[in-house]
Amino acid sequence: MRRAVDWAFRDRRTGAITIGQWPNLPLWLFLGLTALAWAAGGLGDPSGAAIAILRIAARLCLAWWALDEVLRGVNPWRRFLGGVVLAGQAILLVAAWDPGGWQNVSVAYAIRTVA
Repeated sequence: MRRAVDWAFRDRRTGAITIGQWPNLPLWLFLGLTALAWAAGGLGDPSGAAIAILRIAARLCLAWWALDEVLRGVNPWRRFLGGVVLAGQAILLVAAWDPGGWQNVSVAYAIRTVA
């Protein structure tokens, strides 16, 4: 069991166990843009265009973070986590372009609103 934990969570550069880290730039941008979209929704943007653009930008930042984790994650856990988030973003993107797809997916709404 200890070997499995070491393999999955041990940072290959420092040797420390790393499960999570402070957010880096793409994750901070995702959090900030998500908060702005939430705040803009409370302001009652009649067209919804600003909210849609903020949501798309936030999702792009999250995908940027996930791809960075897949390519440069410090351990298999971080690369796996990035892969799961990246796959989730891809599924949401496919759902957004499916005309009969999920109606309540925020990315689908955002892409349809901007397009």
